[in-house]
Amino acid sequence: MRVVVMGCGRVGARVASNLAHNGHDVAVVDTDPRAFRRLPPEFPGDTIIGTGIDEDVLRSAGIESATVFIAVTNGDNRNIMAAQVARMIFDVPEVICRIYDPVREDTYRRLGLTTVCPTTTVSAMILDHVIGAVPRRGLED
Repeated sequence: MRVVVMGCGRVGARVASNLAHNGHDVAVVDTDPRAFRRLPPEFPGDTIIGTGIDEDVLRSAGIESATVFIAVTNGDNRNIMAAQVARMIFDVPEVICRIYDPVREDTYRRLGLTTVCPTTTVSAMILDHVIGAVPRRGLED
């Protein structure tokens, strides 16, 4: 399957590398050419310098044949805009968008975007650990 990943930070590079390693056709888009250093030297995919909200940049990344678009930059607005472009203009079947703001996550999930919110996920994991690790006062036998 063709996958376009916008953002080559730690998450984007890891996702792109794993997908490519598993035989998928991957393109990574980032505004900073130095970001591509996070990819392994043997990365077989494409690297495109530019912003993922630019339709020409997305076309050069192969979005017209993509089955998945993943937006994982550090900016919620950029991720949301690029996800909407991928969904509405290029009709990409699966669009995944990282959003740090939990309020926005819920709004965009209701609009049909698959969202991932590290703020909510990590908070829940910490709370589960703390609540599970600390005995409740007054409940001892």
